[in-house]
Amino acid sequence: MTSVTQPKLHHLALTVTDLDASVQWYGEVFGVQPVLDVPHEGGVGRILTDADRQLMIALHHHDTNDGALCKETVTGLDHAGFAVGSRADLEQWQDHLEAHGVIRADTADKPLTQSPIADEPYASVLVFRDQDNIQLELFAPAQH
Repeated sequence: MTSVTQPKLHHLALTVTDLDASVQWYGEVFGVQPVLDVPHEGGVGRILTDADRQLMIALHHHDTNDGALCKETVTGLDHAGFAVGSRADLEQWQDHLEAHGVIRADTADKPLTQSPIADEPYASVLVFRDQDNIQLELFAPAQH
């Protein structure tokens, strides 16, 4: 890279079909709370963050949203990945997600499902989906 400063992710912005339901779900699952509404033409973005502003998620509602679920096979967001410290953290997240309506399944292929933890050479990974079918992943360092 050139001499520019390496950026860090500032926030993740997602378009959702039901803003209030998504604010509640993301708040419960990630421990983030609404801090600001940002109106934009044809809708609103609601900014959620944790107490120390290390995780910031912007949930957007657009008046023209047709209610279709997210699909990775079209141009746009494929998924978002988050880091945790260990595989044990992933195991705790499985229970945490289940307590918030994300059921365990063979694969996370529909809204509010989670896959088993996959132990890959590069990381241990827990895949899950929100109510709009947006795929989210938690990564822990690979066990050697």
